[in-house]
Amino acid sequence: YSLFMEMLEKAVKALREGKLPQLDQAGTERCEVDLHIPAILPEDYMPDVHNRLVLYKRIASANTADELRELQVEMIDRFGLLPDPAKRLFVLAEIRITAEVIGVRKIDIGPKGGIITLFEQNGVDIAKVLELIQYQPDRYRLEGQDRFKIMRDLTDAEKRVNVIRELIADISPEQT
Repeated sequence: YSLFMEMLEKAVKALREGKLPQLDQAGTERCEVDLHIPAILPEDYMPDVHNRLVLYKRIASANTADELRELQVEMIDRFGLLPDPAKRLFVLAEIRITAEVIGVRKIDIGPKGGIITLFEQNGVDIAKVLELIQYQPDRYRLEGQDRFKIMRDLTDAEKRVNVIRELIADISPEQT
């Protein structure tokens, strides 16, 4: 739904500016994060479908951690404390924002590890990636030019989140 809404907004904006919409490029710059953990706005927390859809869109559209924090505060004010699945939704959105900055296209990590896929043009510090692979070959490996495999036992969802956060920080060029 959020991808559709984003594409629709871009198309309308382009048409208003007198340009031809670039539908084949719409939404391609976004990072997709799947940690195989329940991350939703539960129906019993927010019964109104329209409210849920609007908030999903706003969460997906957030571009900074500050925007996410403001949304969390707003939701707590309107609906009460966030249940765990809603908290995880915000965690995944935060990971998406951080990963997009360095050019990660997709994160797909489950209980036994997974894959991080990069955009062709990215800001990942390849020297740091190679260092991880060299010193921890039982945990990390490259699969092609744009895929980084993680081979770890990540059955605990919180551990999975922490490993991904640390990994993104480790391969970011800002880290020294």
